[in-house]
Amino acid sequence: MNLPDAALAPLPATAHRVAYLGTPDIAVPPLRALAAGGFDVVAVVTGPDRRRGRGSSTSPTPVKACAADLGIDVHHDLDVLDRLDVDLAVVVAFGTIIPSALLARVPMVNLHFSLLPRWRGAAPVERAILAGDDRTGVCVMQVEAGLDTGGVLSCVAVPLDDSVTAAELSEQLSDIGAALLVTTLSGPLPAPEPQVGEATYARKLTPADVELRWDLPAVDLARRVRVGGAWTTFRGRRLGVVDALARPSTDLDAGLEPGGLSGVTVGTASGLLELITVVPEGRSRTDAASWRNGARPVANEYLGAMDEQS
Repeated sequence: MNLPDAALAPLPATAHRVAYLGTPDIAVPPLRALAAGGFDVVAVVTGPDRRRGRGSSTSPTPVKACAADLGIDVHHDLDVLDRLDVDLAVVVAFGTIIPSALLARVPMVNLHFSLLPRWRGAAPVERAILAGDDRTGVCVMQVEAGLDTGGVLSCVAVPLDDSVTAAELSEQLSDIGAALLVTTLSGPLPAPEPQVGEATYARKLTPADVELRWDLPAVDLARRVRVGGAWTTFRGRRLGVVDALARPSTDLDAGLEPGGLSGVTVGTASGLLELITVVPEGRSRTDAASWRNGARPVANEYLGAMDEQS
């Protein structure tokens, strides 16, 4: 449910002293841009340190490591915002719901990595790729209680093609968003404009979202690979697919069934998926040709569901 406007702390006319709320790698360039752009970033709020490996040692979040490098105080508790004298809090991939009561006391803007209202939520970059969108972008929006429903102060559109990976797109959008954030906050803050258009929601990805189901077209499977973490099975064991290329069927491949192998090419519902780099379960990544030469698939062996039935 959205908060009425009166329940939100009003945005200031200008912003110089800011707090920064962010956690992962994608939130690092905007933090660096604010610090380099002359803003007084008085504090960073980020997620807790994470355990590394099987031992007891921990690692800071990427934003915490960046803040330490910049000499900015770091906190893990949102309550600190009530003790800071800031004009504005800037939120970038923070990963934690901000209580509505705090939004009534502290004005906040969010840098969101989509063209709102399309792909509100946790995984806008990945969902844009999976959907085959021909463009995406970044928006600076006012934070309110609804999920990415606030008014938009500024945005930039970015064209998409069927080659960019989620990692590459995240880096691109982070850099573009960093520049947009500095530009938006450097002068008088624009008035937030209501979002216009049909809203879609970018729920967090699950393993099922990146499973290579060979009854789907090759172009859809290639998008799952570009998102990252794509997988199938071979001889009952998981086979990760790091890089692959969708291509049309040829006369030589006309009889290749979904999940069937021909060299490093796999049959799909429409077209073929050429495997380029794979990660066999329990092993390091390797090129697909080397994997196939070692595995030596025989006739009537399949990847995926057909493999599990054989």
